[in-house]
Amino acid sequence: METQDYLQDLKEIKEMMSKSTQFISLSGLSGILAGIYALIGAGIAYFLIENHTEYYITLESRTFKLIILTAVCVLIASLITSYLLTVNKAKKVGEKVWNPSSKRLLVNFFIPLITGGIFAVLLLKNGHYGLVAPITLIFYGLACVNASKYTFRDVRYLGITEIIIGLLAVEFSGYGLYFWVLGFGICHIIYGSVMHYKYDRK
Repeated sequence: METQDYLQDLKEIKEMMSKSTQFISLSGLSGILAGIYALIGAGIAYFLIENHTEYYITLESRTFKLIILTAVCVLIASLITSYLLTVNKAKKVGEKVWNPSSKRLLVNFFIPLITGGIFAVLLLKNGHYGLVAPITLIFYGLACVNASKYTFRDVRYLGITEIIIGLLAVEFSGYGLYFWVLGFGICHIIYGSVMHYKYDRK
């Protein structure tokens, strides 16, 4: 009996330590919706590219500006959705949204993400359009891996998958949009579904 009590105490201590270092309120549903937003955005980008009348898409062209606007809208919609669903889940599990774990999570996530964003802008500025999709995938993957130690381990696997897809997109540079759909769209939907099934339904 005493041995069982001792093991139970150890289990409770382990759970408390895990909760103090990990942010557990990430919503799987937000991943699903982010994937759907990405697919919609990719569809719009594909339509714009197919209907572009000039031979090249330049930084000054209307098509390019609309593609960038679409990407920004997808990013903003994903961030707002993620925040709202995370706040809702945090209330359900009795966790504060802004705590030391969530702050560490965001810092470790945004350092690679912002670096990749700046890198992508510089590539666009210098006309290296074919590398933009791979770079965004790779740095997003690095951001997920970097932040995964402060949340669910599943985020690490998503990050590794995104990195691999990004490297493949470098090798097959003419299919960047398709790899972008696979990484940000389909993988997010699959990852979000797994997260929702494992954690959100409890």
